[in-house]
Amino acid sequence: MAGGEGSRLQPLTADRCKPAVPFGSRYRIVDFVLSNLTNSDIRSIYVLVQYRPQSLIEHVRKAWTVTSLFADQFLTVVPPQMTKTSTVFGGTADAVYQSLDLMNMHRPDLVAIFGADHIYRMDVRQMVRFHCEHDAEATVAALPVSLNQASSFGIIETDAQNRIIGFDEKPKAAKPMPDDPDHAYASMGNYLFNADVLREALEEAHRRGETDFGRHVLPRLAQSHGVYAYNFATNEVPGTKRYEEQAYWRDVGTLDTYFDAHLDVLGLEPRFDAFNPQWPIYSSHYQGPTARVLRAELDNVLLGAATIVTGAKIRNSILRREVVVEPGAEIEDSVIMDYVCIGAGAKLRRVIIDRHNVVPPGARIGYDHDADRAAGYHVTEGGVVVAPLGDVRFYAREASRHSGGYSE
Repeated sequence: MAGGEGSRLQPLTADRCKPAVPFGSRYRIVDFVLSNLTNSDIRSIYVLVQYRPQSLIEHVRKAWTVTSLFADQFLTVVPPQMTKTSTVFGGTADAVYQSLDLMNMHRPDLVAIFGADHIYRMDVRQMVRFHCEHDAEATVAALPVSLNQASSFGIIETDAQNRIIGFDEKPKAAKPMPDDPDHAYASMGNYLFNADVLREALEEAHRRGETDFGRHVLPRLAQSHGVYAYNFATNEVPGTKRYEEQAYWRDVGTLDTYFDAHLDVLGLEPRFDAFNPQWPIYSSHYQGPTARVLRAELDNVLLGAATIVTGAKIRNSILRREVVVEPGAEIEDSVIMDYVCIGAGAKLRRVIIDRHNVVPPGARIGYDHDADRAAGYHVTEGGVVVAPLGDVRFYAREASRHSGGYSE
């Protein structure tokens, strides 16, 4: 499910859907769910797109080529099907309903419906095993959250056997897990269905004019079928290091949570370590040269390929590919996306700079929020300053002054 508008991530989603937003030093958000499915030996994948999909389509085309030698191995992007009654997806359930012909063509026993806008690792096979062991007809991946956090999530109520008996969207007072009075189950937006049950549920929802899994399909299905919650905290991914947050999952739905998740991949012992050879996160096969650092001071920094840093000071930050940082610049606690030029003497603190931007020499961003707003930047409630997508032509002219002009 990769059609999300991600309105709370504006301006990063002004020209791209949420799953296409870059993350870390080389990934897009969609890479995490696709890597989880692929590493779990699930390789018959449809990606349902809708809102501003072109950036996502291009990324999938370049980064996720799957062999065509086997009929059950494919990764295909699917737009709305332009039916007689609708030209767009009305919701998550409607998106799958419009694609039922694709499911019927493959005649699966189980169907996994996963969101494409979260940062996490998960062995989906363990959820499948739980589903089969409980003779479930539908299973919802559930994350234990503290009761004081429950008002930010869709909360699931279960009995002692983890069978779902209720749904509550962002409740003021959540009902705790049966065996843990301090935590409640939050839906992760990842579902498993028996194929026949899914088909019948979606056809009924369509007749009723219902469009959403979390609000419509699953609450009604739980009244008549075996719908269970799978505890994500029990999922064990090989290669996870002892210092990592073992059940790491982030819904990077706001600019502040997106920014905070970047801090989670930094440090000697990050909460989420992107390096795991036993469970790799796959992404684009960029062929540019390695980064170059000349007479600079770097502390706790991730650098993307073909980045050039000269005579600058950078701390607690992520710079993606083909970033140019000129002498005297200072960057702290920031995320600098691909193809950005940071001018000489510029100072940045707690900022996100989207692609193709040129920060003028001597600029100061993140030090005076009133001045930042006056300059056209977005300032979040948490005090993060965000620069929207820049002008690729202006960036190209500026980047040509450097030997780092490796753009695709």
